Amino acid sequence: MVEELVTAGVALACTGTVYLMAAARVVKQYERGVVLRLGRLASEVREPGFTMIVPIIDRMRKVNMQIVTMPVPAQEGITRDNVTVRVDAVVYFKVVDAADAVIRVEDYRFAVSQMAQTSLRSIIGKSELDDLLSNREKLNQGLELMMDSPAIGWGVTVDRVEIKDVSLPETMKRSMARQAEATRDRRARVINADAELQASRKLAEAAEAMSDQPAALQLRLLQTVVAVAAEKNSTLVLPFPVELLRFLERSGLQAQAQTAAAEAERDGVQRPAPAAPRASRTAVEHGAEAALPPELADLPPVEDLP
Repeated sequence: MVEELVTAGVALACTGTVYLMAAARVVKQYERGVVLRLGRLASEVREPGFTMIVPIIDRMRKVNMQIVTMPVPAQEGITRDNVTVRVDAVVYFKVVDAADAVIRVEDYRFAVSQMAQTSLRSIIGKSELDDLLSNREKLNQGLELMMDSPAIGWGVTVDRVEIKDVSLPETMKRSMARQAEATRDRRARVINADAELQASRKLAEAAEAMSDQPAALQLRLLQTVVAVAAEKNSTLVLPFPVELLRFLERSGLQAQAQTAAAEAERDGVQRPAPAAPRASRTAVEHGAEAALPPELADLPPVEDLP
């Protein structure tokens, strides 16, 4: 009798041990346990710690409540300004309702991944290239709103979405490089022109100040000579004042005018006086006949001589 009781007790202990091993579950701190009893959702979600289920009747699925970092594969699309780009991103999400994540969607990770890819393609088509390159914060917020709305029904909330990289075609990269170079060249030319304008204004003010004091020009000339001679070289540069050039030019013009006047006066003195008008032949002939002596008056005319 005692042996039968001992045997029954051992069998009962073994059965209880097996039952405990089959029914005992440990839920970690970052997990929640969703129990399905005969295919129906149990009323309570098991909290972290030790818990028991009914073997064979209950099925418990553990759901991770940590933030999940999911990379989104690079998506190729055409922007609104007709530029082909490849954009990849990363999504940060977590489960806020373990029961909905198990019941309402088959695989919430796969669902979030597909939704992220489609949302990324959609945001590429609605944006321009400049927005993708410089205004990423606004695009990240748009992606987060597009993904968070359907994900709430799955018991998932999107914590953050970040565009990681934007790949451009090589031709577009070269065009952007040329554009940036042209922009910088334009800025350099504008700055240089502005500097020249300011320098010309200062030089005009200096010239006006020097015009009031002629000695200032000579002092400036001496300062320039000293500055050039300070260097150890064999070349000496002497600036030639413009006023001196103008003085020499005026002197040369005056000398030419005086020379021309002297030559004109000399030509007027040496020129012979105009000859008296010649008398007519008839008058000369008559005068000659009148002036001939009496002994030559009887000679024949010149035409009758042999």
